[in-house]
Amino acid sequence: MAKADSTTVFTEGTFEEQIQELVNYLARGLGEEARVSFIKPFQEIITTQDDGTPISEDEERKRKVITLVLSEVKTLGEGNDREIEGFLNLLYAHATTLFKEQNELKEQLAPLIHTIVAAPDHTTVKYRMLSNLFNLLPHRSPLRLQAYSALIDLAVSQEDIEVLQINQKDIQRWLLEWDISQEERSAFLKRICDAFRATENDEKSCQYLLLYLESLPPGSTDRQTVALDAVATALRIPNLFDFDDLLRSEGIKSVQNDQLFGLLKIFTTGGLTEFQQWAPNNASILDKHSLSKEALERKIKLLTLASLGAQRIGSDVSYAEIASALQIPEPDVETWVIDVIRANLLAGKLSQPNRTFHITRATHRSFSDADWNNLEKRLISWKAELLGVLDVITNAKNSAIIPQNNAGTKKPVDDLNSDVQQIAT
Repeated sequence: MAKADSTTVFTEGTFEEQIQELVNYLARGLGEEARVSFIKPFQEIITTQDDGTPISEDEERKRKVITLVLSEVKTLGEGNDREIEGFLNLLYAHATTLFKEQNELKEQLAPLIHTIVAAPDHTTVKYRMLSNLFNLLPHRSPLRLQAYSALIDLAVSQEDIEVLQINQKDIQRWLLEWDISQEERSAFLKRICDAFRATENDEKSCQYLLLYLESLPPGSTDRQTVALDAVATALRIPNLFDFDDLLRSEGIKSVQNDQLFGLLKIFTTGGLTEFQQWAPNNASILDKHSLSKEALERKIKLLTLASLGAQRIGSDVSYAEIASALQIPEPDVETWVIDVIRANLLAGKLSQPNRTFHITRATHRSFSDADWNNLEKRLISWKAELLGVLDVITNAKNSAIIPQNNAGTKKPVDDLNSDVQQIAT
């Protein structure tokens, strides 16, 4: 084989020529004697003997030489980014073509993935080459798990997990597609959870912690520990106020006898009074799970105010009533109202002259049977109002000014009646 040029461009050519380029790249930096010794085994495989079958037609020899090349990839070599990318893409192409059985392909490429991640520098190329491999692999390939796990580890090492734009729908779809065990699925979800936790993205970490919890079998020894971790993580997130789904989770129900589960119930349906009764007797629980009493009290006050507002949509709540519910001085009411609006729990308008808060919208902390009954009553009332409008239109049928339709002609009153009837029913 000829000595490699200073820059190698991995071009299309015969199989032998491509192997020569791969081997020349690997042999860079070797002395002449070591280089000859390194190249010799590859030459012996690709050289066609007299009256023999050329390697381009011999699948077994192709597999043998690619396996040998892969076994010699200990680093990314001495090339520039362009050369590294060309080298790896050519290897990917041959490996995925020659090793169709997925477990066999995994055996061939798994060490290469490790080599890519462990290599110093070339961060951009490493992202690109791991992504290329992931996208090149068949959807069911178990090696996709290892390739994406490597991407996650790389992103964490760079403190830039967001660069992967991890999407929950994609993750769940991939886990259904990949030919992997349930234990591997659980471990992958835990890896994502830990990655977000390492980069202090508590909301995303909690999201995947719950998926990890639900992936564990009921008899798992880790299930209760993970469930308590999920509850504590959710409670620690300052802007997380919806705990209803968490409370309904089968995995979370496995710790319903724990005191922390009692605290979760308070944050789902209780208020400040219940929290103040729970906290003094459970200081050790707060310490065990790294929960701040002050932070929790602030959150439960916002939730208490949200519950008060949910009962009074469309009406005014006095400053005095809010101060009493939150156990705060009345001059602090406006600050708390502004905070609850910023948290998107309530919407409305403060009236300083009247010292009231008019509530126009509220986020329900949970939706119970009583809430459904209230919704039904409001819908019935709305329907009655629309029927009243219909009666007015009917009574004024012969005297009302008839609006025009889109064609510029008068729209019959009967059509208007039909429009309102459709809404009212």
